[in-house]
Amino acid sequence: MIQNTGRNVLILGANSDVAKQCIKQYLEKGFSVTAASRDTGSLEKFVRENNLDSSKIAILYFDAVDFDSHQKFYDTLPVKPHIAVYAAGFLVDNEKALRDFKGTKQMMQVNYMGAVSILNIIAMDQSNTQLERIIGMSSLSGVRGRKSNFVYGSTKAAFTQYLAGLRQELASRKITVNALVIGYIRTKINEGLQLNESLIMEPDYVAKHIVNAGNSFTIVPNFKWKMIYIILKILPEGLVSKLP
Repeated sequence: MIQNTGRNVLILGANSDVAKQCIKQYLEKGFSVTAASRDTGSLEKFVRENNLDSSKIAILYFDAVDFDSHQKFYDTLPVKPHIAVYAAGFLVDNEKALRDFKGTKQMMQVNYMGAVSILNIIAMDQSNTQLERIIGMSSLSGVRGRKSNFVYGSTKAAFTQYLAGLRQELASRKITVNALVIGYIRTKINEGLQLNESLIMEPDYVAKHIVNAGNSFTIVPNFKWKMIYIILKILPEGLVSKLP
């Protein structure tokens, strides 16, 4: 039987495939969920189709790149969160990003600037004494600059560094900050990309690592991706430049 813990999780960018699985898994752990996204209709459909308890889910409109709206969004939340998860993301391929700044700007705003804007607001609200954890979805693409995806990777590298500093900032308040450093996931953001099938993770598998995050800062789901993460960290620059 699912127990009501009285705790709430705020999921920002809740329309992503991983975030939707997080909604289900947090509910199973007894949380109430505040699911925030630009596409509220898709979230409402997801709740209906999965027979989720709508009384435990608040669906709110949230635009990661409408920075001026973030303070009001936070101030009017129905309940302040115990856990905040930033799952919003945007990707264009590197060739397009190099030639069309519009896509590059969108990646910067969604993957980094929007995250800093709203998470600063959440983190600096010291009246919310129940805040216990902030989780950000980053990427292996941000570990080292590689010619295939360095524009997208730079936004994720910036986000990871922000989370690392935020972790230090909030340590005295006993608030844990985690960075999910993630490889390929079978999600709509990766549709059409030529990816190694043996390395693709399912959204519910990644969600499980978010929902059950511990005290470590860097969380890399899947043993294969942990090995890739370690190799990327230690590989000499000359060899990194030869990677596809």
